[in-house]
Amino acid sequence: MSTALIEARHMTKVLGGIVPVMLVQDITLSIMPHEFIAITGPSGSGKSSLLYLLGLLDLPTSGDVLIDGHSTTAMTEQERAEVRLNRLGFVFQFHFLLPEFSITENVALPMRALGKLSPRAITARAEELLASFGLGDHRRKAPDQLSGGQRQRVAVARALANDPPVILADEPTGSLDSASTAQVFGILRDLVELRGKTVVAVTHDLNLASQMHRQIRIVDGRLAGDEQLAASDAP
Repeated sequence: MSTALIEARHMTKVLGGIVPVMLVQDITLSIMPHEFIAITGPSGSGKSSLLYLLGLLDLPTSGDVLIDGHSTTAMTEQERAEVRLNRLGFVFQFHFLLPEFSITENVALPMRALGKLSPRAITARAEELLASFGLGDHRRKAPDQLSGGQRQRVAVARALANDPPVILADEPTGSLDSASTAQVFGILRDLVELRGKTVVAVTHDLNLASQMHRQIRIVDGRLAGDEQLAASDAP
């Protein structure tokens, strides 16, 4: 049996203050290889908080997050940063591309941070990824010269830069029109079915969620449902 890529064990996150706010409460779940997972729930239910905890962008108040079977709560921040660079890729609703850099340079940033490839190899891989998403002719352009859908494709390419097994996406189609939504959703599906990745996406779009392999539903910070919708076709 495969080892879980990400495992949450009794994970709770409380936002401190005069009146503490429970963002995520006692969640236990596993993310396995080659899954295409939707995280759904009402606005403010804790969907994004859950994703950020699974992606080590935030730390639980109690409980643990395991990556490839290894506990992360006792790691240093540097160790968690290395896990994020090697094992996780991120796509957000607003692409967060750096406007002062070309799209090739934006895609190169995670590879430069990891430091495993030569500058020439980094540029070559960035251009290859952009070409695979139909953006090869735009590689020297700045982000503001692209459409919203094109910028989100650049964000997906950046998430793939270090070839992580898991892509975590927070409302990746939330700011796109219907045509761009269909295109970006198709790319995320292909990452699972053609490239063997695991994709976990927060979405308010229940139509998109219904086309994924598994749906995790969050209500008031609690796990309210975890339903297998379809088997992955990935190897």
